[in-house]
Amino acid sequence: MLDISVIILTYNEEIHVERCLNNAKKFAKEIFIVDSFSTDKTVEIAKKLGAKVYQNPWINYSKQFNWGLENLPITTEWVWRMDADEYLSDKLINELHQRLPQISSDVNGFTVPCLRIFMGKHIKHGIIPLILLRLFRVKYAMCENRFMDEHIQISDGIVEKLNHPFYDDNLNGLTWWTTKHNGYATREAIDLLLTEYGVYENTVVNSGEHSSAIRKKKLKYIKMPLFWRAFAFFFLRYFIRLGFLDGKEGFLWHFLQGWWYRTLADAKVYEIKQMCYYDKELIMKYLEEKYDILANEMLTNINGGG
Repeated sequence: MLDISVIILTYNEEIHVERCLNNAKKFAKEIFIVDSFSTDKTVEIAKKLGAKVYQNPWINYSKQFNWGLENLPITTEWVWRMDADEYLSDKLINELHQRLPQISSDVNGFTVPCLRIFMGKHIKHGIIPLILLRLFRVKYAMCENRFMDEHIQISDGIVEKLNHPFYDDNLNGLTWWTTKHNGYATREAIDLLLTEYGVYENTVVNSGEHSSAIRKKKLKYIKMPLFWRAFAFFFLRYFIRLGFLDGKEGFLWHFLQGWWYRTLADAKVYEIKQMCYYDKELIMKYLEEKYDILANEMLTNINGGG
């Protein structure tokens, strides 16, 4: 096995955890589960398959992952961040075995292409593969503290690329998916507002070229009119980038993830702005009171007059 520890955050992932762990065993020396007190058989299955299970109350993804980095008894040099509904392709696992033992000491992270499986179909058109930093030397990385689209950041060194993909393949149904994305839309709305009003000090992260480019595009997206931008995004993906070539599953993916979800996030932005009379200070106060975990960590610029 490679000198890699895998960290997987879980909550009620019994549908995915066996597939995920069996995949991780193909390349990782240690597998850690950080569970948010699941009520299904996630922990039981994970322990049975040999994973080291720890539990910690959930606040948000970045806090939970950083808690894992700081508290797990990691002995390996490298860590792979993995979600329970993901798995690495065999080609990627082979690439890891070939490249990692030969890597120079100034390389502290690797980006990897993420491909989407939706309703059992690989979505090949309309979206550009996400290039995410998932493998890193444990001493040089932390997860940035954001409400949405958190990235692993490298504090020093070079970020190189792995060429073969891993897959995001969630096995839950559409009811689960839409419920989860309703929650995501709330987080996205908060993230959009915090970005719009300049609360985040840093908008570009050291997570590879792709992540920085996407973050810059999001800044342009935020400046576009509410609701129209969600439609334009769907039109770009489904028609200009040929998303329709993936059939019914492609339509559902681009409609639900590219239009419905983003329109819902805009609707929540609009609701908050309207409720607070489009006043920046009232909006920030509302977010601070309703989502009190923001108060001392993300609103310091606003409260300090920045």
